[in-house]
Amino acid sequence: MAIIINIDVMMAKRKISLGELAERVDITPANLSILKNGKAKAIRFSTLEAICRELDCQPGDIIEYRSEDNTTNQ
Repeated sequence: MAIIINIDVMMAKRKISLGELAERVDITPANLSILKNGKAKAIRFSTLEAICRELDCQPGDIIEYRSEDNTTNQ
C-alpha cells in the first residue's frame, strides 16, 4: 500500500504509550494498533483530528504517501 502510517514515530517522539493515546483519543487500543500498523482501511477525520491534537502534530506527520515504485525498494 502506498499510504504509510507513522503514528509510532510521533508516539515515540512524544513519549506516549499506545494505551494512553487510545484513552485520550477515545478509541480502543486494538483499533489504534490496527491503525498504527497500517492495517486500517480508513480513518475518520474526527479520529485523525483527535490523534493530531493529542500528539501535537499535523496529519502529514503521521500519514505519508509513497508511490508504489518507492515502496518496493524499501
